[in-house]
Amino acid sequence: MPNQTFRAFALFVVCLTVLLAGCASKPKVFINQNPSADFGQYRTFGFQDQLGTDSDQYASLASSYLIAATVREMKSRGYTESANPDLIVNFNVQTEDKIRTTQTPTTGGYYGYRGCYGGYGGYGAYGGYETRVTQFTEGTVNIDLVDASKQQLVWEGVIVGKVTDEVRENLQAVCEEVVAEIFGSYPYIAGNSEPQPIGK
Repeated sequence: MPNQTFRAFALFVVCLTVLLAGCASKPKVFINQNPSADFGQYRTFGFQDQLGTDSDQYASLASSYLIAATVREMKSRGYTESANPDLIVNFNVQTEDKIRTTQTPTTGGYYGYRGCYGGYGGYGAYGGYETRVTQFTEGTVNIDLVDASKQQLVWEGVIVGKVTDEVRENLQAVCEEVVAEIFGSYPYIAGNSEPQPIGK
Protein backbone atom coordinates (compact mmCIF):
# COMPACT_ATOMS: atom_id res chain seq x y z
CA MET A 1 0.00 0.00 0.00
CA PRO A 2 1.53 3.40 -0.98
CA ASN A 3 2.57 5.60 1.94
CA GLN A 4 -0.01 8.35 1.20
CA THR A 5 -2.84 5.86 0.97
CA PHE A 6 -1.71 4.19 4.18
CA ARG A 7 -1.60 7.55 6.01
CA ALA A 8 -5.09 8.38 4.79
CA PHE A 9 -6.38 5.02 5.98
CA ALA A 10 -4.63 5.43 9.34
CA LEU A 11 -6.20 8.87 9.82
CA PHE A 12 -9.63 7.43 9.16
CA VAL A 13 -9.07 4.71 11.78
CA VAL A 14 -7.92 7.32 14.30
CA CYS A 15 -11.03 9.42 13.67
CA LEU A 16 -13.23 6.37 14.06
CA THR A 17 -11.74 5.08 17.30
CA VAL A 18 -11.47 8.48 18.95
CA LEU A 19 -15.04 9.38 18.20
CA LEU A 20 -16.27 6.04 19.41
CA ALA A 21 -14.51 6.68 22.69
CA GLY A 22 -17.17 9.26 23.38
CA CYS A 23 -19.97 6.77 23.94
CA ALA A 24 -17.92 4.18 25.75
CA SER A 25 -16.19 6.20 28.41
CA LYS A 26 -18.43 9.16 29.40
CA PRO A 27 -16.11 11.79 27.96
CA LYS A 28 -15.41 15.24 29.38
CA VAL A 29 -16.21 18.43 27.50
CA PHE A 30 -14.08 21.58 27.75
CA ILE A 31 -14.84 24.99 26.25
CA ASN A 32 -12.54 27.87 25.26
CA GLN A 33 -13.85 31.21 24.00
CA ASN A 34 -12.28 34.41 22.75
CA PRO A 35 -13.50 37.02 25.29
CA SER A 36 -13.33 39.83 22.73
CA ALA A 37 -15.54 38.10 20.15
CA ASP A 38 -18.98 39.61 19.45
CA PHE A 39 -21.21 36.63 18.69
CA GLY A 40 -24.06 38.94 17.74
CA GLN A 41 -22.43 39.58 14.35
CA TYR A 42 -22.48 35.91 13.32
CA ARG A 43 -25.48 34.67 11.36
CA THR A 44 -24.05 32.26 8.80
CA PHE A 45 -21.62 29.33 8.84
CA GLY A 46 -19.63 27.10 6.52
CA PHE A 47 -16.85 24.53 6.70
CA GLN A 48 -13.08 24.67 6.28
CA ASP A 49 -12.05 23.71 2.74
CA GLN A 50 -9.91 20.86 4.07
CA LEU A 51 -11.04 19.69 7.46
CA GLY A 52 -8.60 18.48 10.08
CA THR A 53 -10.32 15.09 9.96
CA ASP A 54 -9.61 14.65 6.22
CA SER A 55 -6.50 13.39 4.47
CA ASP A 56 -4.82 15.01 1.48
CA GLN A 57 -6.52 12.44 -0.74
CA TYR A 58 -10.19 12.45 0.25
CA ALA A 59 -12.78 13.31 2.88
CA SER A 60 -13.29 10.70 5.58
CA LEU A 61 -16.62 9.20 6.57
CA ALA A 62 -16.09 10.72 10.01
CA SER A 63 -16.00 14.19 8.42
CA SER A 64 -19.25 13.65 6.55
CA TYR A 65 -21.01 12.53 9.73
CA LEU A 66 -19.55 15.40 11.76
CA ILE A 67 -20.63 17.90 9.09
CA ALA A 68 -24.21 16.59 9.00
CA ALA A 69 -24.50 16.70 12.80
CA THR A 70 -23.00 20.20 12.98
CA VAL A 71 -25.37 21.52 10.31
CA ARG A 72 -28.30 20.33 12.43
CA GLU A 73 -26.90 21.93 15.58
CA MET A 74 -26.12 25.27 13.93
CA LYS A 75 -29.44 25.49 12.09
CA SER A 76 -31.30 24.70 15.33
CA ARG A 77 -29.68 27.89 16.70
CA GLY A 78 -30.83 30.01 13.79
CA TYR A 79 -27.62 29.99 11.71
CA THR A 80 -27.79 29.66 7.92
CA GLU A 81 -25.26 27.65 5.92
CA SER A 82 -23.48 29.84 3.39
CA ALA A 83 -20.67 29.76 0.82
CA ASN A 84 -19.52 33.10 2.26
CA PRO A 85 -19.96 32.46 5.99
CA ASP A 86 -19.43 34.55 9.09
CA LEU A 87 -18.17 31.47 10.96
CA ILE A 88 -15.97 28.73 9.56
CA VAL A 89 -16.23 25.30 11.23
CA ASN A 90 -13.29 22.91 11.47
CA PHE A 91 -12.76 19.55 13.17
CA ASN A 92 -9.58 18.06 14.60
CA VAL A 93 -8.78 14.67 16.12
CA GLN A 94 -5.81 13.64 18.24
CA THR A 95 -4.77 10.59 20.24
CA GLU A 96 -2.23 10.10 23.01
CA ASP A 97 -0.98 6.89 24.60
CA LYS A 98 -1.02 7.04 28.39
CA ILE A 99 -0.03 4.92 31.38
CA ARG A 100 -1.95 4.93 34.66
CA THR A 101 -0.48 3.45 37.86
CA THR A 102 -2.71 2.66 40.84
CA GLN A 103 -1.98 1.13 44.23
CA THR A 104 -4.57 -0.73 46.29
CA PRO A 105 -4.06 -2.16 49.78
CA THR A 106 -4.14 -5.92 50.16
CA THR A 107 -5.20 -7.79 53.28
CA GLY A 108 -3.17 -10.72 54.49
CA GLY A 109 -2.33 -12.75 57.54
CA TYR A 110 -4.45 -13.35 60.63
CA TYR A 111 -6.38 -10.07 60.60
CA GLY A 112 -7.83 -10.68 57.17
CA TYR A 113 -10.83 -12.54 58.63
CA ARG A 114 -12.26 -9.33 60.11
CA GLY A 115 -13.30 -8.04 56.70
CA CYS A 116 -15.78 -10.89 56.38
CA TYR A 117 -16.91 -11.73 59.89
CA GLY A 118 -16.15 -8.86 62.19
CA GLY A 119 -17.47 -6.04 60.07
CA TYR A 120 -14.18 -4.14 60.38
CA GLY A 121 -10.61 -4.40 59.23
CA GLY A 122 -7.37 -5.14 61.05
CA TYR A 123 -4.38 -2.89 61.42
CA GLY A 124 -3.00 -3.98 58.08
CA ALA A 125 0.32 -4.97 59.58
CA TYR A 126 0.37 -8.19 57.61
CA GLY A 127 -0.91 -6.69 54.35
CA GLY A 128 0.75 -4.77 51.55
CA TYR A 129 -0.02 -2.93 48.34
CA GLU A 130 -0.79 -4.20 44.87
CA THR A 131 0.47 -1.98 42.04
CA ARG A 132 -1.45 -2.08 38.79
CA VAL A 133 -0.21 -0.47 35.58
CA THR A 134 -2.79 0.21 32.85
CA GLN A 135 -1.97 1.35 29.34
CA PHE A 136 -4.67 3.14 27.37
CA THR A 137 -5.19 5.62 24.55
CA GLU A 138 -6.92 8.92 25.18
CA GLY A 139 -8.71 10.59 22.29
CA THR A 140 -9.59 14.25 21.79
CA VAL A 141 -12.02 15.75 19.27
CA ASN A 142 -12.14 19.53 18.69
CA ILE A 143 -14.82 21.59 16.99
CA ASP A 144 -13.47 25.05 16.11
CA LEU A 145 -15.52 28.10 15.15
CA VAL A 146 -13.41 30.67 13.31
CA ASP A 147 -14.30 34.29 12.52
CA ALA A 148 -14.06 34.22 8.71
CA SER A 149 -13.32 37.93 8.30
CA LYS A 150 -10.50 37.95 10.87
CA GLN A 151 -9.35 34.35 10.40
CA GLN A 152 -9.38 34.07 14.19
CA LEU A 153 -10.58 31.27 16.45
CA VAL A 154 -13.51 32.54 18.54
CA TRP A 155 -14.91 29.37 20.12
CA GLU A 156 -13.60 25.85 20.66
CA GLY A 157 -15.36 22.82 22.05
CA VAL A 158 -13.20 19.87 23.09
CA ILE A 159 -14.32 16.38 24.06
CA VAL A 160 -11.90 13.94 25.69
CA GLY A 161 -12.43 10.22 26.30
CA LYS A 162 -10.73 6.86 26.42
CA VAL A 163 -10.36 5.17 23.03
CA THR A 164 -11.96 1.73 22.80
CA ASP A 165 -13.07 -0.59 20.00
CA GLU A 166 -16.40 -1.59 21.56
CA VAL A 167 -18.63 0.41 19.26
CA ARG A 168 -16.64 0.54 16.02
CA GLU A 169 -19.67 -0.22 13.90
CA ASN A 170 -21.65 2.79 15.17
CA LEU A 171 -19.51 5.61 13.77
CA GLN A 172 -22.40 7.75 12.52
CA ALA A 173 -24.32 7.55 15.80
CA VAL A 174 -21.18 8.33 17.80
CA CYS A 175 -20.32 11.34 15.62
CA GLU A 176 -23.81 12.67 16.22
CA GLU A 177 -23.45 12.17 19.96
CA VAL A 178 -20.02 13.82 20.08
CA VAL A 179 -21.29 16.89 18.21
CA ALA A 180 -24.40 17.12 20.39
CA GLU A 181 -22.28 16.87 23.56
CA ILE A 182 -19.97 19.67 22.43
CA PHE A 183 -22.71 21.98 21.17
CA GLY A 184 -24.59 21.38 24.40
CA SER A 185 -22.10 23.90 25.82
CA TYR A 186 -22.48 26.46 23.00
CA PRO A 187 -24.66 29.24 24.44
CA TYR A 188 -25.30 31.49 21.42
CA ILE A 189 -28.02 31.83 18.79
CA ALA A 190 -27.59 33.57 15.46
CA GLY A 191 -27.39 37.36 15.65
CA ASN A 192 -27.53 37.50 19.44
CA SER A 193 -24.51 38.49 21.51
CA GLU A 194 -26.07 37.45 24.81
CA PRO A 195 -25.35 33.89 25.96
CA GLN A 196 -28.45 31.77 26.41
CA PRO A 197 -28.97 29.38 29.34
CA ILE A 198 -27.27 26.07 28.55
CA GLY A 199 -29.74 23.27 27.90
CA LYS A 200 -32.63 25.62 27.16
